[in-house]
Amino acid sequence: MAIKSITEIDIKGKAVFVRCDFNVPLDENGVIKEDTRIRRAVPTIQHAIGQTAKIILASHLGRPKGEKRPELSLRPVAARLGELLGQPVVFVGDCVGETVRVAVNSLPVGGVLLLENLRFYDGETKNDPEFSAELASPAEAYVNDAFGTAHRAHASTVGVPRLLPVKAAGLLMKEELDNLNRAFSNPKRPVVAVFGGAKVSDKLAILENIVQNMDSVLIGGGMANTFLGAEGLRMGCSRIEENMLGTAKDIVQSAKEKGCHFLLPSDVVVASGMDESAETRIVDVADVPEGWMALDIGPKTIASFNKEILHAGTIVWNGPMGVFELEPFKAGTMGIADAIAASEGFSIVGGGDTLRAVRQAGVMEKISYISTGGGAFMEFMEGRVLPGVAALEV
Repeated sequence: MAIKSITEIDIKGKAVFVRCDFNVPLDENGVIKEDTRIRRAVPTIQHAIGQTAKIILASHLGRPKGEKRPELSLRPVAARLGELLGQPVVFVGDCVGETVRVAVNSLPVGGVLLLENLRFYDGETKNDPEFSAELASPAEAYVNDAFGTAHRAHASTVGVPRLLPVKAAGLLMKEELDNLNRAFSNPKRPVVAVFGGAKVSDKLAILENIVQNMDSVLIGGGMANTFLGAEGLRMGCSRIEENMLGTAKDIVQSAKEKGCHFLLPSDVVVASGMDESAETRIVDVADVPEGWMALDIGPKTIASFNKEILHAGTIVWNGPMGVFELEPFKAGTMGIADAIAASEGFSIVGGGDTLRAVRQAGVMEKISYISTGGGAFMEFMEGRVLPGVAALEV
């Protein structure tokens, strides 16, 4: 089974339903705070304009749970997208029904319209067949450019492509899949995976899958405390998932059996509290004081992790090394970001906290690829089939 790109299908003069990911942050006045997701959709839309298609854009925004909530309207997105495209984007105050059909019929070739928030209807998240049919009815072809929702079996990601004979991946979706396959299917070795974040349980399936084909796995952040606890170390009042200690041991054992180098911190930054003004110390992991908590990896750990990263052929990063939002605990995450930026290997980064860390470190342009998918990126690493991707197969 293969997935075609939008460049491989005939959409000239056709009405094309394009699923985008315009789930952007808005302030209390409905002003877009960050427009990266809108910008990343522009090349696909411009291609469709060049093919004289009639372009029907659809997206969700937030979690309105089937209610029409004005503060989650996509109207501001239509205005910003029009600025980026240099042409008007017609905003339709609904996503199904007669209003949509009239708007599509009135749209000139090369014209663009944006439907209202898909999740104003329960039928979207429930993948309701009738809702899918309503969405598909004005269109002759389907394009999915929303990798960020590819892990959701929703009407706009699974139901609609089943109903339209012509379907393809948008340029962003194709780019995401190509880069993920480059990192996981046929990577340049050695392959180094860097994982952080708060909990092992959040990334259990990823870790179980990833140790099967990585050369090295580096663990930082709060989740490292559980692995260290599983080795019998006392971690003060650091958060440890007691119910995951056995699983942590199993993951380490599995890594050994597969020849995967599994690295845990050797030293940590500890504090008397999670506060910028708290007293801090750098200690070996065996010497965490009672009543103190580990909130970042230490300099020896940064050095050993960076050594692995700088010799890597491929690097995958998800999750910060500590509470990088607070000044005393950001050195580990910033150090890892700098090392990945300096590496000559192919690097791919995903996840909201990780993207914020990369942006804070000022190295976004030096990362080979930054994924737009949070949950989809995670589920791909788990080895799961993404419903929105499978629906594009022909």
